[in-house]
Amino acid sequence: MANEEKFEIPEEQIIVLEDDLGNEQQFEFLDVVEYENDEYIVLLPIDENGEEGDEVVILKIESVDDENENYVGIDDEELIVKIFDIFKSRYSDEFDFE
Repeated sequence: MANEEKFEIPEEQIIVLEDDLGNEQQFEFLDVVEYENDEYIVLLPIDENGEEGDEVVILKIESVDDENENYVGIDDEELIVKIFDIFKSRYSDEFDFE
């Protein structure tokens, strides 16, 4: 899915997440997908050199309160595939998914 063109990602599309060990990772925000009354965020990892990865990360969005939310990993491979299929259908003209 990597796009061969190099371009600057707008700052408002960069999300920095911290794992359980306190390590920070940057991601490019791609989309929010609703599926069966839940929301899932689709992110593209960005390495320390600013290069995008080739695989998206899909996390479930859980609301903490009106202003905060948590992003939770998904263990169900079938669910990940369904969310990714929705994402692919929306962006088939923008990304090369092969």
